Formats: sequence, C-alpha cells, structure tokens
Amino acid sequence: MKVIFIGTPKFALPTLEALINSSYKPELVITQPDRQKGRNLKPAPPPVKETALSHNIPVLQPFSIKSEDIKTQIEEIKPDFIVVAAYGQIIPGWLLSCPKYGCINVHASLLPKYRGAAPIQRAIMDGCEKTGITTMLMDEGMDTGKILLQKEVEISSEDTAETLENKLSETGAVLLLETLDKLIGGLIEPLEQNDDEATYANKIPKEETEIKWELPSEKIRDFVRALNPSPAAYTYYKNKRIKVFKVSSPLAKGGHREEPPFTKDNPPLPPFTKGGQGGFFGEIVSVDKKLIVATGDGFLELVEVQPESKKRMSGEEFIRGYHLEISDKFEP
Repeated sequence: MKVIFIGTPKFALPTLEALINSSYKPELVITQPDRQKGRNLKPAPPPVKETALSHNIPVLQPFSIKSEDIKTQIEEIKPDFIVVAAYGQIIPGWLLSCPKYGCINVHASLLPKYRGAAPIQRAIMDGCEKTGITTMLMDEGMDTGKILLQKEVEISSEDTAETLENKLSETGAVLLLETLDKLIGGLIEPLEQNDDEATYANKIPKEETEIKWELPSEKIRDFVRALNPSPAAYTYYKNKRIKVFKVSSPLAKGGHREEPPFTKDNPPLPPFTKGGQGGFFGEIVSVDKKLIVATGDGFLELVEVQPESKKRMSGEEFIRGYHLEISDKFEP
C-alpha cells in the first residue's frame, strides 16, 4: 500500500508513528514550513518533520499545498491512501480525489460535534464529559465528510487541553489503523453526517482568552483548563497581564461557603455578595497562603499563574512576590 501522510503538530505524531510501525509506512510526509520560535526566533521544525526524517521518510514543506509542484509529486506516487491529521492548511479538491481509497482524516471530536480548528479546547470549555476521535473520508467542506469509525474518550475533571490531546492522539492512532484495515477489507459503510446536529469549534483568538470573573466558578475553571498550556487564560493585576494555568475546584456556589472548621490554611470566606459594593467580581478575598478570588457565584483559588515576563509560580509565591492585599482586584 502506498501511503502519504499530511500533518504538523504533536497531535499528529502517534498516528504517524503507528503508520511507520505498520504495513502502511508512508512513502512521503507533507508538513508545514519551519516556524520561528523562542526568544531568539530561530526556525524550528514541526514535530512531524523530525519524526519522519528520523525514519528516512522524504518530507515536503510547501507554503501552499495547492502548488503545481506538490501536485506533480503526489500524483507520481499514485497513493492508495492519504492520511491527514491536524495539518493546518485547506486540502485542495484534486488531492482529495487522488488516492485510490480516499483521503482519511483523524479528527479530535465525535463528528458532527465540534467541526473546526479547536475541538479539544472547545469541548473542555463547554464542560463536556466526553469527546472522541472520528476517522472520516474528507470532502471539500469543513470536517463534513462521511464518518468511517468513531471512538469515545472521557474528559476527566482534571484534564487540560494538553492531557486530553495526548489521550485523543493515542486513540486516533489506533483507530486510524483499524480504519485502513477495514476499508481495504470492505468492512466499513461510510456514514453521512447529520448537519442538523453540527456544532463548530472555531479557532480561539487571543482576545477571547481573558477571564471573565463574573462567570460561575465552574465555567471559569473549564475555561482555564481548556487554554492550558496554550494560549493560556489571562487576567490583569495592576495593569500587568497575568496568565492563569490552574485554579481550584469551586470553593462556593450560590453564596454558600466551604464548611468549617476553618484554619490558617482554610480561612473563612467573606459573605458572597454577587458583584455588589462597587464590583465584587475578580476581587481578592484571601491572601493567607491561598490566593482566593471572587467569581460570579462564589470563589476560586488561583493555584498556578505566570506574571508578565516571569516564570510560572504558585499562587502563594505570587502573593509573596507581588504583595497582594485583600480587596485588590483582577481587572483590565
């Protein structure tokens, strides 16, 4: 079987590695160009490129996969399958019809839910308890192709975008091999998606990543988990941007505080005023070891933060280093 693999980030690696270690080892890998990274802005290769080259697989990195040169090289191979996993460019129509068995996409959701660029982040942000992997026959729409196989994956209450991506990428690798085997054996009947049930996971712009403290605690916690590690949720303290990587489970809901006994490490929280007295949302209510902030329905502890131009630190370290006081606020 002649296989071409198209993908770019870490999510795509388990699928590529599974192909390499199977009878479907790719003859060619296509990935995005090297990008500048770090403070020195040195060009860094995509993870897929490094893995492919380590297995002596030729790699192409076109600025546009629609180029005639790329078309010629792909058509010369006459692939049976083209496998796509998180590539980052729109696949042209001629490429979709090129392979014998079609272009197979590994998508990180249970389609038709969460079509689009950020299915992992959006599922966590929405408080979902499960998501999954879909393999599908690609068409020219945005994740609208016929479904081949699906596998559910649980979203735990502690999952971040990073940990969930790891679970989904490993699941996707296994499901992809099963998909290829069954397609060859004629054991899959591709299933049309129900467009009426479709939802969309649009790319998350930086302006959408600011924490809205007036939201319920659980919603804020899901928001922080969804954006960890990148691009990271943020807030402002005294006009300085503070990234927030981890918060506690809600400390109170609907105005009810945690139960006593209260100790130095578990101080009593103030009466819940739901935004009264000049704006309670985002107000710091405890700086005694734990950094506790008021939300739309209670309180959250900020467990891990990163002040502007500084390293990540615990809430307690942030309290000490920045001399936080009760009634200070996180706000623009």
